[in-house]
Formats: sequence, C-alpha cells, structure tokens
Amino acid sequence: MSAVVDFRDGETYDRALAKGARAAVREVLKVRKGESVMIFANPNSEVRQISMAVFDAVLEAGASPLLMFQQEKGQFDFAEEGLIKAMAAEPDVVISISSDRLGKDRFGMKHGYKGAKRRYDHYFDVLFEGKKSRSFWSPGVTVDMFTRTVPIDYARMRSDCKRIIKILASAEQVRVTAPGGTDINIGIKGRKGKADNGDFSKPGLGGNLPAGEVYISPTLGASNGTIAFDGSIVVDKGEIVIREPIVAEVEGGYIRSISGGEEAARLEKTVRDAEKKARKMGASGDLKRSVAEKYAKNAWSLGELGIGLNRSAQIVSIMLEDEKVYGTCHFAVGSNYDGDAESLIHLDGLVKRPTITAVSKGGKETVIMSKGRLVWDQPNV
Repeated sequence: MSAVVDFRDGETYDRALAKGARAAVREVLKVRKGESVMIFANPNSEVRQISMAVFDAVLEAGASPLLMFQQEKGQFDFAEEGLIKAMAAEPDVVISISSDRLGKDRFGMKHGYKGAKRRYDHYFDVLFEGKKSRSFWSPGVTVDMFTRTVPIDYARMRSDCKRIIKILASAEQVRVTAPGGTDINIGIKGRKGKADNGDFSKPGLGGNLPAGEVYISPTLGASNGTIAFDGSIVVDKGEIVIREPIVAEVEGGYIRSISGGEEAARLEKTVRDAEKKARKMGASGDLKRSVAEKYAKNAWSLGELGIGLNRSAQIVSIMLEDEKVYGTCHFAVGSNYDGDAESLIHLDGLVKRPTITAVSKGGKETVIMSKGRLVWDQPNV
C-alpha cells in the first residue's frame, strides 16, 4: 500500500485514493463552495472507501455533501424509495458509486416523468437530462480502478473525444471490422455522438468515472452485419472475459441470433430473461402493457456503439473500466441512450483491435481507428 494521508479528522486514506477523489471533485466535477452534493453508495468495503474519500474531497472543496447507503442492486432491482425521493431535493451534483447498479425507479417505470422532449423512467434522468444537476456514476468500481484510471491526462482525452465527435457529426454510417470476425454497418443518421470525457462541470453534463469513451445510439432499424464479441461482456450476473467469441447477427437494428459456446449461451439467456421479465412486469402492473411489450422487444435491440479512449484502463472483467480501454470498441444489447428504445437491460460487450470508419452521405470514408489505434496516434498520419 502507498503512503497514507490525513484527509479528515480521525481518518486516513491511501494517498492514491485521496488523489483520485480530489481529481474527481476538482478536475472532473469542478465542485464549488456552497454547492449541494448528493452521493449514493453501497456499504461494502471498497465502495464505502471510495464514497468516503469523495465525501471528504467535497468537504475540502467547501461544498455540502450528503452520503446515503443502500443495499447492493442488480440488473433488475429497484432502488430504495427513499433514495429516489432524496433526488427530488435537486442537488447541484449527484454521484452514484455502486457495487453494481443504482437501481431502477419503480414509480418512474410505471408512471413516467414528463420531460421537455420525452418521458423519463428514472428521476435521475429528470435531474441530469433536465440540466438541473451534473453527475458521475461508477457502477462496479474498485479502489484499484479508481486510483489508476481517474487521475489522468484529461486534456488529451478531451481532445480525442472532440475529434471523434466532429467526424461522427458529418457521417451517416459507421463501419466496424475487427480480426475476431466483426463486420457491421451502424446507421447513425439523425444521431449525435456523446463524449464521456471527464468534463462534468456544468448542469446536464455527466458520465462514468473512470471516463474515456465516445458513444452513439444507432439509428433505429439501420444496423446490419456481424458482431464478434471477443473482449469481455456483461451477462446476468456481472461480467465475463470472453474465451470463445460470441457471434451476434444483426439485422434491421435487432440481434437475430447469438452463437458460440457457453458464454454465448449465457448472453442469450440474459436477453431472454429480460424479455420475459418485461412481459411479467406488464402482467403484474409494474409496467403498462404497451410499454412492457416495447421493453421486451428492445431487449434484442442494438443500443450503442462506443469507442474506448482511456489509456490507463485495462480489461479487468468489470465493464465500467473495460469499455474505456484504448484500442477497443463496444456494442450494447438493449437500451440506447436516446430514450427511444428502452429496455430492462443494457449489456455492453467488447471488440478488440477494431478498425472504425465513418461514412458520409456522399460516401466519403474517414478512418477513426485502425487496428486498435487512433489514426492521429500513428506515424505519418
């Protein structure tokens, strides 16, 4: 263990953890004196350590933190009612540091919250997308991950994100190929790329910590081809490092078949369980039947294309970090980020060493990443 440092009266922290917490509060969120900061966490050892370090970094910044613990929540679990109600205080900053998930909003899923442009199924989205709060969320974070991947060169990451977003803005398709067998065209017409670049300093800005990706929701019905997941993937209980590629055939924006070995079977079971769970919720009244059918159908939807950009990240079988690994891309099965293909799941899966090419309306091709390296990182480019 590295040297410890006093960080609040009667407490000491590992120096690297204190450094990560200060980077999160000062450089990422830019917390200011007098602001209200709400932190949701679980009481297990590592999450508790990180949440307390962040709590004290907020105090050090002169702001007012509130820390709430709830039991660990999984893919299909609901958040505690008190946590959802606490969000109604509309703090300046909302932080979720969890072993797995923050938890779904029971009232939001059943009745919904009316937004300016769409219906929200979680009060967090009311705050975040309504630009009332700024945020970061860290599902599955560990002390080692937080200390390695949070205090980084954000200027370089933000520059990479900005260049990719600009390229995607003039494209209608993205083609992804990879040595493992991936060959797919992703329609992105009418969509905007989003940057998880570690700049969460204004209301409505937020993302993961560790940060480090550009992601985009595919245009509905406009993706076709083959994805061969060969890095790691989220399944029913946690994540797994893939030993035998999981091959998903995509047609019209939906996964039509999943093949491979035991790991492919686990992914397919997770998707089918999400489909069944949605219909069950419709039958019980937890979801309106019409909404439940949409959730069931969208369990098979292709919800995201993301490009990893954090040079300190490693594949550790925790998707929070895995999807940020430089030299990879990831696709999600289930919900997208534009709110028009909602599901009970969002299962990210990695593809290693991809070549990613943006294609404009006129057919002009712009290579973003070649065999796992950004083109501007390569000599003579």
